[in-house]
Amino acid sequence: MENNNTPLIELRNISKSFGETKVLRNINLTINRNEFVTLLGPSGCGKTTTLRILGGFESPTSGEVYFEGKDISSVPPYERESNTVFQSYALFPHLDVYDNIAFGLRIETLEKREYPNVELTKKEKIKKFFYNKTKKYTETEIEEKVNAVIKLVNLTGMENRSVTNLSGGQRQRVAIARAIILRPKILLLDESLSALDLKLRKDMQYELKELQRSTGITFVFVTHDQEEALTMSDKIVLMKDGNVEQQGTAEEIYNEPVNRYVANFIGDSNILSGKVIDSRHVEFDGEKFLMDETNFPDGTEVDVMMRPEDLDIVYPSKGKLTGVVDSIFFKGVFYEVDVTLDNKRIVTIHTTDYIPAGKKVGINFDTEDITLMEKMK
Repeated sequence: MENNNTPLIELRNISKSFGETKVLRNINLTINRNEFVTLLGPSGCGKTTTLRILGGFESPTSGEVYFEGKDISSVPPYERESNTVFQSYALFPHLDVYDNIAFGLRIETLEKREYPNVELTKKEKIKKFFYNKTKKYTETEIEEKVNAVIKLVNLTGMENRSVTNLSGGQRQRVAIARAIILRPKILLLDESLSALDLKLRKDMQYELKELQRSTGITFVFVTHDQEEALTMSDKIVLMKDGNVEQQGTAEEIYNEPVNRYVANFIGDSNILSGKVIDSRHVEFDGEKFLMDETNFPDGTEVDVMMRPEDLDIVYPSKGKLTGVVDSIFFKGVFYEVDVTLDNKRIVTIHTTDYIPAGKKVGINFDTEDITLMEKMK
């Protein structure tokens, strides 16, 4: 009987090398049921390799993959309770929307035949899995399932359309429908929004999240786009050079980054060097500032982060810092203002007020707006 307290998937000490190149370095990750997890990071950080290991398309050099408490590290993709939506969608151009979606179900209708005491190569095992078959669903049952999932992904009325005549967003919906109709416990999505234009991409972010909620399937999504990660994720796993730098909710990653790399990758930030005076005070720019309590030991060299939206422009006499507006850019819902401080450091502020260049200003912030981070080596 399934234990709902057991994580759906665990990666334990996963490393992966291709020849002399280390792609993953001792990755540990827990994924729970009905969770939307995003693997986030720049190209080459190891996120797609991690996804491929989850799907069984790559084997780890060391470490184990556990699914519901069982080691599946050596289990091939076709025997895992997962499905994958690739970046290219991998639709069948000779099939229409209905038959593309039904294809997986028709394969699923066929049961594996056992061959005791016979040694088979990997190709022979795959061949016998797909070609020694027994019917499980009738075409009527398949039609009911296909129509239900077509409605779920908003493709009603397009059942007989060729996939070659669909837009990028529609093709993506077909690929997702084909994957979820098999009711996998985990759906893996590899940069599946990258080919869409900006507006459609934003629309699909919300659709994907709603689809994940309504189906109850665990989604693992790979992207290099921080906005996608913040919009959709229950958990973000931010990677760099084959390591997990930080994992947590979108709010934790954004508001409590552990280092300069995380702070710069997620959102805009002002980062400067400082030193912890005591549990409630930090020094930077030659001045001592009150902050929320910290666990950093007294005297620790730290990076100090303040988000641009947390800073207020005030009269110079009321500012904790003072400077001159260097530039101002309109960003649609706010102005991005760069202020050159008296010590020549540049600080960025996001404000709804227009402040002309050359104006002397003060900058104010609250104690909770100061975030201390481990200084990167």
